[in-house]
Amino acid sequence: QVQLVESGGGLVQPGGSLRLSCVASGTIFSVYSMAWYRQAAGKEREFVASISRLNIAKVADSVKDRFTISRDDAKSTAYLQMNDLKPDDTAVHFCNQGRFSRVDNLYTPGSAWGQGTWVTVSS
Repeated sequence: QVQLVESGGGLVQPGGSLRLSCVASGTIFSVYSMAWYRQAAGKEREFVASISRLNIAKVADSVKDRFTISRDDAKSTAYLQMNDLKPDDTAVHFCNQGRFSRVDNLYTPGSAWGQGTWVTVSS
């Protein structure tokens, strides 16, 4: 059974940076794509970024040029580097293991989700 554990969230001032980590277990990490989603209070969960097993990255327009997704297959870990954080980035951030289609440029989430890690951007 896949387990995903996120960490790295916290309180940061506007303009600050955080790096989130997602460690996977119970899976062959290298054959899957990974993604980050976030959910702000009172809003639906939204896609943030994904990275395929071939390191093809896709990033939502709302965070493009500020967020970078990466992966380390040797550590079964996915990362989300977040720079120039804004109050609108405040949300619980989740990682997910799924599939990415290069043909459709579309990430399809799998059923396993982590518990999430809170990111709060406030002065």
